[in-house]
Amino acid sequence: MIRVGMSTTSVYPLELEGAFRLAKLAGFDGIEVMVSQEESTQQAERLHELSRRYALPILSIHAPVLLLTHFVWGRDPRVKLERTAELAASVGADTVVVHPPFRWQSGYAGSFLAIVRELAAQYDIEIAVENMFPWRAAGKNLKAYSPSWDPRRMDCDAVALDFSHAALSGVDSLQFANDLGDRLRHVHLCDGTGAIGEGQVFDEHLLPGRGREPVAGVLEALAGRGWDGAIVAEVNTRKAKSERERIDLLREALEFARTHTHQTRRRRAITRSRRALEAILPGRRH
Repeated sequence: MIRVGMSTTSVYPLELEGAFRLAKLAGFDGIEVMVSQEESTQQAERLHELSRRYALPILSIHAPVLLLTHFVWGRDPRVKLERTAELAASVGADTVVVHPPFRWQSGYAGSFLAIVRELAAQYDIEIAVENMFPWRAAGKNLKAYSPSWDPRRMDCDAVALDFSHAALSGVDSLQFANDLGDRLRHVHLCDGTGAIGEGQVFDEHLLPGRGREPVAGVLEALAGRGWDGAIVAEVNTRKAKSERERIDLLREALEFARTHTHQTRRRRAITRSRRALEAILPGRRH
């Protein structure tokens, strides 16, 4: 069975417990925690507590490699990745998601793949390198990542596919998945409308099916070959005007994943359980 989780970034700017609560209400199988400035995202004990309270396993941990998390766990990118791997192992997560190094992190970039393999073996987890996208200025693409924004060009064992990043970089996600074969181990479920060179500027993280990427085709292909990785919704719901609207958006992403991985019976059971949960979970608002 393919598990479908929700990234804590999908409900930004809510804090961690709010993310667990909404993921449970929406009916997800588990959660991906983005390590951020919020201290609770960095603490195994707190993550265990929330996982137990909401009966949601932590499927994956996203390393603090965004520009916004530059100072989380210091500035040494190897230390940040090692602490993420240690945290993932402590909470029982199968996967760490990490971005390729920035070009200016030259020392780390030169050893990046060796570090990834070393830490994956040490902590007995998968470290999936996520596809990114070129940066653009003055009409030209810039090399922001080293050795590349495209992990197909890297000798890494596990890769995470983000559909919004694929759209922004002009990559066909179905071709990307086919090129990777068994190296594709993790999926960030979202969508996008176009590439940087076509006038698109922002990383959209639309709900799946609302952009131009062949998201349904990729999910169907993965299900057809018995893929056993995790699909994690990483969508932008910040324009939701109420909690109810936000939950509806999250459910739309979940239903999309269930439909295109052919898990309809499970979907019906989850719908019944959600109705019961909405009546008993604390903090329910409309």
